[in-house]
Amino acid sequence: MVIIAIIVAFLLDVQWIERLLLISSMVLIAIVELLNSAIEAVVYRICTELHELSAKAKDIGSAAVFIAICLAIFIWSVVIGNHYFVS
Repeated sequence: MVIIAIIVAFLLDVQWIERLLLISSMVLIAIVELLNSAIEAVVYRICTELHELSAKAKDIGSAAVFIAICLAIFIWSVVIGNHYFVS
């Protein structure tokens, strides 16, 4: 999905700073998702039983991914909305 969005960002007729924002928001999602996967791998490696702090760490990692996705949706909405729907 991230790669497709980056390709779409290059195909859109927007200014370079807007394109940079679009691409950066997608790269941020990929980075946060990788960090979340690393946290989950460490949690599973250290402890096979469910622990309160392990669950909290996984929840916080998932929340970070959700926030990054919300930010990307906002950025894409503003850029596309201003460029294609505002006169």
